[in-house]
Amino acid sequence: SEISSPLNSLNISSGINAEYGGGQQVDVVQDVQKIRLNLQGSPYVEEETAVAVVGEEPLDPNRCESCYGAETDTRKCCNTCEEVRNAYRDRGWGLESLAAIDQCRREGVVGKLHGNKEMCRVKGVLKVSKVTGNFHISPGKSFQHNHAHVHDMKFLQEFPINLTHTINRLTYGEFVPTQENPLDNHTFVATQLNTMRQYYTQIVPMRYQKLNSEVVLSNQYSVTYHSKTIDLAKAARGEQSGLPGMFISYEISPLMVEVSEHRRSFTHFLTGVCAIVGGVFTVAGIIDSMVYNSYRAFQKKLQLGKVN
Repeated sequence: SEISSPLNSLNISSGINAEYGGGQQVDVVQDVQKIRLNLQGSPYVEEETAVAVVGEEPLDPNRCESCYGAETDTRKCCNTCEEVRNAYRDRGWGLESLAAIDQCRREGVVGKLHGNKEMCRVKGVLKVSKVTGNFHISPGKSFQHNHAHVHDMKFLQEFPINLTHTINRLTYGEFVPTQENPLDNHTFVATQLNTMRQYYTQIVPMRYQKLNSEVVLSNQYSVTYHSKTIDLAKAARGEQSGLPGMFISYEISPLMVEVSEHRRSFTHFLTGVCAIVGGVFTVAGIIDSMVYNSYRAFQKKLQLGKVN
């Protein structure tokens, strides 16, 4: 599958996660590629920013900076903004504001988020069990907390996300050239920020046999979709379910469709040609008969002097 969206941000990681009967995959990176793009769809080139400030002493490589209360026995120091965020995530805490963290201010993370002008293209393959489930792409770090799948969404109150996206191609199983998938080249334009877009797909297994007797096992699917805007304050209080992101749910049908390629035989072709030729002669005979009878009638009237 291949999906293009402005979902990914410079310092806000977007997670690709899958959930199915009895299993979960969090932050899938195997066989999945995330490509940063600018708003024109070209590869994103990050502008270099000055990190040295006049009068500021260079950082001590052996320094040990604060984790802002999230220190553990195995994590005593947080020298970067990402390490502070990881420490809070491991604790199951939400980071209220990146602007309050010295490491984030020093690295210019907040300024980069405000000026973020980029998109992301996600392409790859997800391997899941053949049971009902879903996979989704959502902003923020994802992690397990109290046996629950959780996303760090604190930053979205300050930096809301635009979920406009295009699904260039989405297939279940091997790609079949003659197959038309309903979500290929599908574009969703979000009119509001922090939108949740849900796709519900019904998968029908397919057995495709080629002319050379090669068999391809793939799937067809139908889809319905729905979108809604997420109020993060209500979601935090439990008054609204869901979170911003793109969710694709799938359910597998117990039926199977069989499709096979056949080449028409020469006799079938010859029969078709004969039918066409016979049809042409028949129509030509009808037209000739109508013209002849009309001409004969006109000649009789002319002989009887009934034509002025």
